[in-house]
Amino acid sequence: MDLGHYERFLNVPTSQANNVTTGRIYQSVIDKERRGEFLGKTVQVIPHITDEIKHRVQILGKSGDYDIVITEIGGTVGDIESLPYIEAVRQLQWELGDNNVIVIHLTLVPYLKAAGELKTKPTQHSVKTLMESGVQANVLVCRTEHELSDGIRTKLARFCNVKREAVIQSIDASTIYDVPNMMLDEGLDKVVLKQLELESSTPNLTRWNAFLSRHKNPKSEVTIGLIGKYVELQDSYKSILESFIHAGAANEVKVNVEFIHSEYLNNDNIKLKLSHLDGVLVAPGFGERGIEGKIEAVKYVREQNIPFLGICLGMQMAVIDSD
Repeated sequence: MDLGHYERFLNVPTSQANNVTTGRIYQSVIDKERRGEFLGKTVQVIPHITDEIKHRVQILGKSGDYDIVITEIGGTVGDIESLPYIEAVRQLQWELGDNNVIVIHLTLVPYLKAAGELKTKPTQHSVKTLMESGVQANVLVCRTEHELSDGIRTKLARFCNVKREAVIQSIDASTIYDVPNMMLDEGLDKVVLKQLELESSTPNLTRWNAFLSRHKNPKSEVTIGLIGKYVELQDSYKSILESFIHAGAANEVKVNVEFIHSEYLNNDNIKLKLSHLDGVLVAPGFGERGIEGKIEAVKYVREQNIPFLGICLGMQMAVIDSD
């Protein structure tokens, strides 16, 4: 097969393929082909790509340091991007046996406000689509806005071919950090360990719950300005936002984050935008756009003695300002 096919599939040059997980897998196969490891055979999605996926999934398990390896397949069942991964899971189930591989399918049980009821049909169709690829889910984790009744759980178990106790409710939570406790209450840990024939015991969540208590019951609060040029897409700064949550919980402080677009920050509005803040973080983001605003921000917080943290390009702007 023409190696350029993989480059077109990734929609990025081969030299940039390591930027994404799929890219790394395809790049690895391409490199093996170039080294002649396939002995001139045609490079195909099956078995070459799927074998590479399986190899990478099992690396940690074969190291002997871990009892369980959790691998997430993102996206939606049926999407073309995830098909090689689902096929790899199917093969792993067959190769390793039922007690060594467990498939947990996260699915949506929507609530129809007009009808006043939860609908199971989307989940049924999702499981059916997964089974068409040869993968039978062992556990259903059902995202829902309302409690799942016993009748709905039984219906899902019956039509999706899973055990009744393996239908796990994942109801909306006030914070994602509530989810481990919710899954514990639902018995997800016991279901998984039973399937894998591993001993189960009550987990010690003392430290986790202490963190959760501090997070939910802060004694004070601060306001931090996050200056960047992708503030319309807050997921761009997801790791930074989560860091604020963890740092706030550690200090029993609620961290309010104000997003400030660096492209529209200038000497005329800098005082209005930053003077009331307890601290400023200038985020990464290469390219010329928004650079001047970041420099203005760094200069202002330095002159006004406002606590500042620059990350990557943000710190480089501090160096430029100091010059």
